[in-house]
Amino acid sequence: MTYVNLTCPPPLQYQQITLAHGGGGRLMKQLQGNIIQPVFNNPILNQQHDSAILNINGAKLAFTTDSYVIKPLFFPGGDIGKLAVCGTLNDLAMSGAKPLYLSCAFIIEEGFPIADLQRIVASMQHTAEQAGVQIVTGDTKVVDHGNGDGVFINTAGIGVLAGQTDISPIQIQVGDHIIINSDLARHGMAIMLAREGMAFDSTIESDCSDVSGLVQDLIEAGVPIHCLRDLTRGGLASALIELATTSRHAIEINETALPVHADVQSACEVLGFDPLYIANEGCFALFVPEQATAQALNVLRGHTLGKQAAVIGKVKATHDKGLLTLQTAMGVNRVLDLLSGEQLPRIC
Repeated sequence: MTYVNLTCPPPLQYQQITLAHGGGGRLMKQLQGNIIQPVFNNPILNQQHDSAILNINGAKLAFTTDSYVIKPLFFPGGDIGKLAVCGTLNDLAMSGAKPLYLSCAFIIEEGFPIADLQRIVASMQHTAEQAGVQIVTGDTKVVDHGNGDGVFINTAGIGVLAGQTDISPIQIQVGDHIIINSDLARHGMAIMLAREGMAFDSTIESDCSDVSGLVQDLIEAGVPIHCLRDLTRGGLASALIELATTSRHAIEINETALPVHADVQSACEVLGFDPLYIANEGCFALFVPEQATAQALNVLRGHTLGKQAAVIGKVKATHDKGLLTLQTAMGVNRVLDLLSGEQLPRIC
């Protein structure tokens, strides 16, 4: 089979941080892999999962943290507060953990409206209550006017693993089917249109949501999950490239199977964006054995956040280990590579 590889030359080495270093693409991987991870190197960190799995006195806990610097702070379908809670809950869920507790730290710019902060805090509490978790500790810092861009939020989360606890990239196997629970690219495009004040015939709303309940449904139903990954910064393509590299397996996805809403697809075409690389905040990829596909789809489609669940690809037996390919609608297989940075910065 002949592949069309449309990759760019490796980027030059940078002496200073750029926005692209935080975008989920090649530059962020280089920053983490060359500067940060070698210094913090330890077996738990090297799991390279959305959460660290900790064994404490016989109990298995998942621990994760994330920071949110989105612009604008309020957008169709959510706000920075809802995003911060959902994002951390989802990171815990990707390890199979049931979320229990969250922390919250605010970095607030001098002059930020109290009414907006109250709105954000209320949104966080409402989202946490719906998920059955508590925000139990936190911190607040204020920085000089002009140095904070409104408000930044950091959240950390702790969850407990019960039952299946071996959900990780190293469990991916040849023959696995890849399922996603929802449509692609809505979050990134909602942010882009809100940021630029652009309007289309219909309002595109972010898919920002907590998927931990849906993941628990899969686990309780006994679906043999090999791996889970939420499709945030860098979108579907970046997440699957990372998983292919970590697992040293080849992954192929089918363009015609990818669920993208018509209004999102139209916005991407007008603005020149590729929906495969645009962030989602309520969509994840699920790797299961082929024989468990029907069971997984049945569970997913029985939940509000899984109605659009679809099989989009598979893990292949090939010598091209660590490669992600897209079978296009024209039947051509195209190699997908990491972008240098992010098509849309500041989206989470």
